[in-house]
Amino acid sequence: MKQLIASVVACITLFGCTSKPDNVEPVSNFDASQYLGTWYEIARLDHSFEEGLSNVTATYSKREDGGIKVINRGYNDEEGKWDEAVGKAYFVEEDDIGWLKVSFFGPFYASYIVADLDKNYQWSLVTGPDKDYLWILARQPTMPKPTLEKLVEQAASLGYNTDALIYVEHGRNKS
Repeated sequence: MKQLIASVVACITLFGCTSKPDNVEPVSNFDASQYLGTWYEIARLDHSFEEGLSNVTATYSKREDGGIKVINRGYNDEEGKWDEAVGKAYFVEEDDIGWLKVSFFGPFYASYIVADLDKNYQWSLVTGPDKDYLWILARQPTMPKPTLEKLVEQAASLGYNTDALIYVEHGRNKS
């Protein structure tokens, strides 16, 4: 948790956390109600707050204040236990634009930008405030290889270092 806090503080200090990376535009016609639920992390650019985690999921639900509750969960293989972070997200602009700000620590927010999204909300390409952050998410713990390859190619064309992607292991049953 300390690493997460340090990452958020660094983000605020260095990047202006609700910014968008160059050449990245959030999806329009975004429907938050369809986005709610559980997403499996298929691939990511690694960061200290997710280092060593497998079986990573993000679960989104409505908050009473109109925002979105975020629960990120992953299994820490080294420590043999689950890690969980609970946060909140709000739209930066209109609620039909896939650009949100998310906070896991007090008043500090970071961008959560849905850069591409399946028309049936089965996969999502997500970035943060700069090109050091990238996630490929899906509704299932695996994704068809052609779809994954398309998303990786798309991310590379936007300037992300896709050679550094970590492909997340799912399926090992953890207590």
